[in-house]
Amino acid sequence: MTTSSSFLIRPPTPDDHAGWKPLWDGYNAFYGREGATALADTITQATWQRFFDAYEPTHALLAERDGRIVGLAHYLFHRSTVRIEPTCYLSDLFTLSSERGQGVGRQLIQGVYAHAQRVGGHRVYWQTHVDNAAGRTLYDKVALHEGFIVYGTLV
Repeated sequence: MTTSSSFLIRPPTPDDHAGWKPLWDGYNAFYGREGATALADTITQATWQRFFDAYEPTHALLAERDGRIVGLAHYLFHRSTVRIEPTCYLSDLFTLSSERGQGVGRQLIQGVYAHAQRVGGHRVYWQTHVDNAAGRTLYDKVALHEGFIVYGTLV
């Protein structure tokens, strides 16, 4: 748990669901998953439950200001064929638009870095859409763009 002068970065508790859910919905809407293309509620519920299951590699951090959740980071640890130690994938990062530029995203990323270091990891990575100019402005300050192009498909 870390504290800045105006917000707290911490893991979620089960009681945080009502504050987390609007940010999760906002994150998904940002990537076009809303309305007819919204995630099924079963996915949202499974995602939330994974944060509290010790056997799951999925974790979360929340940013809280004045008792209100204003940002989230979801990340997971996985094996790699080129490393012994765990690798950390920062899956989701989102802050309320009113909080952008206030250091919340940076502190959430640094919280993920700290957790990765605590478990012996040396690499945290993530992906974003090429059009995410605001996010990329931050990411260019806290990480190195490694030049990879991501491919994927539903199977």
